[in-house]
Amino acid sequence: MLRVGLIGLGEVSGVHVNAINASECGELVAVCDSDPDRKSEWTEFPFFSDMESMLQKMKLDVVHICLPHYLHQSATELCVKYGAHVYLEKPIAINYEESLKQLELAESTDRKICVSFQNRYNKSFMKLVEILQNEDVGEITSIKGLVTWFRPESYYTSKPWRGRKAEAGYGSIINQSIHTLDLIQLIGGKLESCKATLSNLTDYDIEVEDTASATFTFQSGVKAFFHATNAYTENSSVELQVITEKEKFTIKDSRLYFTNENGRKEVIEEDDRIPGSKFYYGMGHRILIERFYRSILNHTEDYVHIREVVPSMEMIEMMDRSSKDMGNAQRVKREELLHGTTSKNRSTRVYAEETI
Repeated sequence: MLRVGLIGLGEVSGVHVNAINASECGELVAVCDSDPDRKSEWTEFPFFSDMESMLQKMKLDVVHICLPHYLHQSATELCVKYGAHVYLEKPIAINYEESLKQLELAESTDRKICVSFQNRYNKSFMKLVEILQNEDVGEITSIKGLVTWFRPESYYTSKPWRGRKAEAGYGSIINQSIHTLDLIQLIGGKLESCKATLSNLTDYDIEVEDTASATFTFQSGVKAFFHATNAYTENSSVELQVITEKEKFTIKDSRLYFTNENGRKEVIEEDDRIPGSKFYYGMGHRILIERFYRSILNHTEDYVHIREVVPSMEMIEMMDRSSKDMGNAQRVKREELLHGTTSKNRSTRVYAEETI
């Protein structure tokens, strides 16, 4: 059994603990949080308030990182330094520059770093990919991704880092809807350009955006429209739609629909759900975590590698650059992102182009 540690005991940590407990390959043996008051909630495990102390004393095989965004890079580096494999909650870093440093780390170590993009393993999405790859539906022409959710002001005031640019990186596009961006780029392929606006529709005192709209063009010719907001009145179902030359497919309410020739929707596949969890928490965490553990034991690459998710950070960076002039959004090309003269680390950008 793999010896597993968990760093960061916030809301999402419970999802990780449930997945670890259900695993046949891993066992949780230590937890860590900078808030010593949490110790009373985790009495069944050795508790640490310093991650390096935990890594020194517990000889862990795997560490799950569930920390605020700005700590992801440094925590990953520290875990790898002490010989642990890493299961990293999204995002991989607070911005594109840091994501390239994470990519360099992943490519230079024999430790595995898996990113928690678990929605790839929802049954609805896997079925959609299977159909697109294996059935005669024609070429993909369009993709649409919608995330209309609600976050009260207390969401930011209770954990102020979520609203700070230097600590969160971004708002809705990196915290709530990055999974949808990931699925869009998986279907669309290599990105060519983006035009976007980032804005705030709430009256909250935050530095990050709560709303974003964008169009993406992929090198394949596929066009995508994306809209995400935390300014709705509830957490509505995420929608992902793919239109091909012959068919239309929609994932909504955790189901994959096919629209027939009469315009009627027919259910093709439905996601499994975990009772008592949020509606958008499916079985993905359990599937991906077990997959990652087995990849460690069997020495395979069957997990979500950092190189696979850097494109989602490219999308975010390009949206930000495009939106700098809010009155007249500019189209940004991926080539400019990789070879831009404003880069402080142009060699790293070229490295990314060669490896992604």
